[in-house]
Amino acid sequence: MLKVTICELNDQTDRLKKDWEGLVKHVRKEKSDLVLLPEMIFIPWIFRKSQYDSVCWEQAVNAHRVWEARFSEMASAVLIGSRPVNREGKRYNEGFVWDGKKGIRAVHKKSYLPDEEDFWEASWYDRGQGFFRPFQIAEARIGMLICTEIWFFQHARNYGQKGIHLIVHPRATGKSTLEKWLLAGRVASVVAGGFCISSNRINADDSESGMGGMGWITGPNGEVLALTSQKQPFITLEIDLDEAEHAKGTYPRYVTDLSESKV
Repeated sequence: MLKVTICELNDQTDRLKKDWEGLVKHVRKEKSDLVLLPEMIFIPWIFRKSQYDSVCWEQAVNAHRVWEARFSEMASAVLIGSRPVNREGKRYNEGFVWDGKKGIRAVHKKSYLPDEEDFWEASWYDRGQGFFRPFQIAEARIGMLICTEIWFFQHARNYGQKGIHLIVHPRATGKSTLEKWLLAGRVASVVAGGFCISSNRINADDSESGMGGMGWITGPNGEVLALTSQKQPFITLEIDLDEAEHAKGTYPRYVTDLSESKV
């Protein structure tokens, strides 16, 4: 069993501080094992600008470092999210895991990057190397898909074949596309034979591109187990890892993929 917390957090600085305090209280009360944060949550969404701005990028990197000092407020919970980083002369959207004993560690780099109105990510930072490797938290085997990556379902299937129990999906998605994204989470769960949890940004922007919130937890057969809302921005649920173990041997997970066969 694993107690997981999903959330929707406001990406406007003053409101984020208030939301963070609420999340801390919730996590402590629920005694969560794992908390999933939205994509690059500790900065406003700078990728609405089509042209890379080095000053904005460095401010974003520094802002995440400052917030990392507050992770210990979450008591014994493990935190998962993504952050802007500089590595070997390149810029990345890096998936991370933090816990009170080992601190923060990188587990993934976002490799599928959109580049369009309000989401000029490929213009701002570099693609990861396309590695999708599971990592372990206690008894749970976990795979990460950052936002757009969830649409490439071969990685969900590959994670399932590597025995993951849970896909974590930090994201930044707009209000007008929430149902589409939830569908992706449900399909990823079915393909992997595991749970999928997602946390999203939210803001007061009334345009279609404004961030829409709605985190979710979906089960191994695509069932929707929980959805956050403005009235309930934090939800904690205990998931049974044995359900994911069982799902691996059931339809459609056991069916041979012709692209993976030797024929």
